[in-house]
Amino acid sequence: MTTAFAKKPTLGKGIFTPTEIARFLKKPTAKINRWMKTYWDGKFANPTGHGASWKANGSKAVDFHTMIEMVVMGNLADEGARTREIVKAHMVLAEKYNSHHPFAMKKVLDQIRTDGRKVYLEIDGTIISLDGTHQINLDFIKLLLKNLDFDSGDLASRYWPMGKEKAVVVDPKRKFGHPVIAGKNIYPETIYGMVKAGDSPGFIAELYELSEKEVQDAIDYCSAA
Repeated sequence: MTTAFAKKPTLGKGIFTPTEIARFLKKPTAKINRWMKTYWDGKFANPTGHGASWKANGSKAVDFHTMIEMVVMGNLADEGARTREIVKAHMVLAEKYNSHHPFAMKKVLDQIRTDGRKVYLEIDGTIISLDGTHQINLDFIKLLLKNLDFDSGDLASRYWPMGKEKAVVVDPKRKFGHPVIAGKNIYPETIYGMVKAGDSPGFIAELYELSEKEVQDAIDYCSAA
């Protein structure tokens, strides 16, 4: 299979490498690379022949919506859904909603179900079989919905990897989508590096005009990763 690449990233859409996506999902980078090549640059590639990824500094990268789709795929896989069923669901939904990013749409995340093996869509009590018989609400989908902001077009616009009560946000319009302290454009890694070097959270908070909670959220984010 020939891998097709998008020509270049688009300003405001974010840049996410397999390593960064693996960090969000706590999965091996090799697996994310494989998904990217096989699905988003292969089966899900748009009719013009361009896949979702492009080359960035010797590594492939994707935009914010593709990253969110990979987060959804990773969590569906964690629930036991078979990869081929997730792929089938994506392709059916992409056609149904005429979207290259159906797994990043609020209406899909509101309605998607799995029985631990196959994937379904439930609309007004009716099951669209993305092939099966039973369905359950998924706790991870409910959590993901709480951790996402959506734009007026129903697509995910910001991702809060630790939840909205924490200060770390992924916004494709800020710093190319690299996690930052909300409203401050400060990398969590910057704060974490200073703490590891011996600076106190109070000093860092004063230096960057942050609250101590924002400093602690940055430390927690980096520590978990």
